[in-house]
Amino acid sequence: MREEFQADLNEVSRLLVTMAEAVRAALRKATAALLTADLKAAESVIERDVEIDKIYALVESKVADTIARQAPVASDLRMVITALHISADLERMGDLAEHVAKTAKRRHPSPAVPAELRPVFKGMAEVADQMAEKIADLLGKPEAEAAAALETADDAMDDLERELFKVLLNDDWPYGAETAIDGALLGRFYERYADHAVNVGEQLVFLVTGQPVDGQS
Repeated sequence: MREEFQADLNEVSRLLVTMAEAVRAALRKATAALLTADLKAAESVIERDVEIDKIYALVESKVADTIARQAPVASDLRMVITALHISADLERMGDLAEHVAKTAKRRHPSPAVPAELRPVFKGMAEVADQMAEKIADLLGKPEAEAAAALETADDAMDDLERELFKVLLNDDWPYGAETAIDGALLGRFYERYADHAVNVGEQLVFLVTGQPVDGQS
């Protein structure tokens, strides 16, 4: 019975790593679409979001089946419930990448962001990519300290969002309200992507230590 339970956990872990890699690839491609007005890249992200949703459904199904068959308790139950929370955050990260791609598609053939905003969005994309890469690594080998460090990367994302708003709210902004609104929403998408990455980190800390992170829901 224990071997069967471990096999179930291994399968769930594999699915979560696959999800993490998929949401990382999605935002990378969505950012490329955003900055270069690449319609095919934007459409690819939108079309492939359904694959992330399917993996999420598989995790939910596997967790429910494992609980029903194995009736885990204590640390074993923590493992499967944590997996469920992590998959929900990863699914949302995929949705946010899709939102970026949809903005790029809607503004095509023009770039969705003007030249003045590209450096900050490149920075936001780099921070988000590093966080997603770290998540994929940690899902394969959880470490509490490394997972908690995702909060620092989120601080960098918040700094970049503040920098973005300084540009958008400058009296000399020449691109009109629609482009400013798009810029603000896009900044929010990247910021929320990072927030969900932090949530995953907090779940991993809880998984390893059994102690919830302060402020963790």
